[in-house]
Amino acid sequence: MTGYSANAAGKPFFQQHGLPLGLQLYTLGPDAQKDLDGTLAAVAKIGYRNIELAGLYGRSAAEMKAALDRAGLTCTSAHIQGRPMGSQSFSGDLSKLAEDLNVIGVKSAVMPLFYIPDRFELKPNAGEDGPAFLSRLAGEMTLDDWKWNADFLNKKGEALKSAGIAVGYHNHNNEFAPVGGATPMEVLLKETDPALVTFEMDAGWVTAAGQDPFALLKQHKGRFTLMHVKDIKATTKANFGLKQDPTEVGSGMIDWKKLLPAAYASGVRHFFVEQEPPFPGARIDSVKISHDYLASVTA
Repeated sequence: MTGYSANAAGKPFFQQHGLPLGLQLYTLGPDAQKDLDGTLAAVAKIGYRNIELAGLYGRSAAEMKAALDRAGLTCTSAHIQGRPMGSQSFSGDLSKLAEDLNVIGVKSAVMPLFYIPDRFELKPNAGEDGPAFLSRLAGEMTLDDWKWNADFLNKKGEALKSAGIAVGYHNHNNEFAPVGGATPMEVLLKETDPALVTFEMDAGWVTAAGQDPFALLKQHKGRFTLMHVKDIKATTKANFGLKQDPTEVGSGMIDWKKLLPAAYASGVRHFFVEQEPPFPGARIDSVKISHDYLASVTA
């Protein structure tokens, strides 16, 4: 294994491989919205070194870079929406997007959710919450819609490659629901060009779908280069509707001592802790619990 030596054996996983432990800032979204500098400082104090962004919290790219620098953090990945929304999207000015991402230092631009077909009305039904709304739309999408998504990713990947930015796709559990004899995840993996599109496995959502992250990594070696380190409670019932019982990493049903090295062997090099609400207490406390567990995992 490249970069591996006998001296590394027995050391914690992230230290062993010289990898920074990252955090998807969405986990602390409300905190970052209120006090970005204070939140980033707290994250750095815990021991995280890398951030994955999900929006700029009203800042410019230069302002976000300055905030990250003040905290001593890097940002190598960002979630970029497919549809036009906010200041950044794959449907906007790609030259400006690339410029902004390069200012921050981002190398991976990941679409965090499927592109909802333009023919759909983006309006929840009465009494329908966000997850139910998105899951209903996902259930109404055809295989052709998912192939369109794959083509969209290919085009964006080709456009941004020259700027040194890799385009990726992040899964939830909607992508594992059967559609026309296949699953959306199978379509996305098959129809995207490996030279243009990478994938970010959300291990929590894969598991919530009743799927095996180990098998997915083994079957598609090299396609997943990023991972959301997300844990769920054993009470989670397998579903395709954005439902899970979240918990801190290390206190759920995923065997991280085995999954981390399996992910590394498959090509994953960027790991970001992420946790879904609700939280048992302060979000920052959950973030610390996950960090401290992962920093000590010997795999």
